[in-house]
Amino acid sequence: MSGKISGDGAFTKRCHKFFEGRFGFKKCLLTTSCTDALEMAALLINIQPGDEVIMPSYTFVSTANAFVLRGAKIVFCDSRKDHPGMDEDAIEALVTERTKAIVPVHYAGIACDMDKIMDIASKYNLYVIEDAAQAIDSYYTGRDGTRKPLGSIGHLAAFSFHETKNIMSGEGGMIVINDGRFMGRAEIIREKGTNRSQFFRGEVDKYGWVDIGSSFLPSDIIAAFLFAQLENLDEIQRKRKLIWNTYNDILKPLQAKGLVQLPVIPPYATNNAHMYYVIVKDLEQRNVIIEVLKENDINAVFHYLSLHKSPYYTAKYSGPDLPEADRYTDCLLRLPMFYELNEEDITRITGLLIAVLDK
Repeated sequence: MSGKISGDGAFTKRCHKFFEGRFGFKKCLLTTSCTDALEMAALLINIQPGDEVIMPSYTFVSTANAFVLRGAKIVFCDSRKDHPGMDEDAIEALVTERTKAIVPVHYAGIACDMDKIMDIASKYNLYVIEDAAQAIDSYYTGRDGTRKPLGSIGHLAAFSFHETKNIMSGEGGMIVINDGRFMGRAEIIREKGTNRSQFFRGEVDKYGWVDIGSSFLPSDIIAAFLFAQLENLDEIQRKRKLIWNTYNDILKPLQAKGLVQLPVIPPYATNNAHMYYVIVKDLEQRNVIIEVLKENDINAVFHYLSLHKSPYYTAKYSGPDLPEADRYTDCLLRLPMFYELNEEDITRITGLLIAVLDK
């Protein structure tokens, strides 16, 4: 071993090689978080004050913050009726002459309809930045029959390796660059605005400050932890899919009775088993379920709160009501989902859930 533990060491390079080789991403750069990857994307497409960026309201705050920091106006899109992901059919009506980008979020690792989104982007000359925080090892099959990894379709993409994700390094992320125009500048922005990476490759005889940037690269210790996870990706995914399918099989009768809505996997999408959730009747019912499970030492949680109604953005939002995003805010319940979960655990969790709903 080299003994190097700062950024862009041997393990960072191994991670980059793994992602580029397995998923065909054109260029990958590890970052300290998915938030950092999104902030890099906003810099790369040169977001300016007044630019508009379309994204779902039902997402994590980092999706919006990355662009708000550059002065963008966020234009929120509602979710689908059958899935918390953004309603692709509602996007085009939100495009104006100020629109610069669309940021689809692949919620729960389930693909947005990327053909529809890329068609809109092409029609209006917009950038597409995939928020693939939850979407490692998940795929989209386009209308031409080609199966593509999520994160490989838009101009740029951002992944998360936070401890809640399928593959994790505690904190961590990655930006994927699929458009050659951004490859050189991405390295510079990530390295504090310097051409240090070119220097270490022998492409320049000295490096200096050549652009804006920040310290977005993680230490090689984080990359080493991540690479150990990547070596076990197939086994991790096998187990997570087993857990997901077990939940789904047990809870299908509840959906048949009309008591819950279970996750939907569109025909063009694959399931990477990032999370298992149910949609219940209303906020009151969800609170009761959470409390009953908590009393039995089971941590089931709600997820996002609609960003257009957040304390920070509500006064800035002037768009229409987003009823589906609000419904998921009130009614979506995430069940425990982690590698060590066993069949006995799942039986106990679902048994309590069924008992509450059957009342």
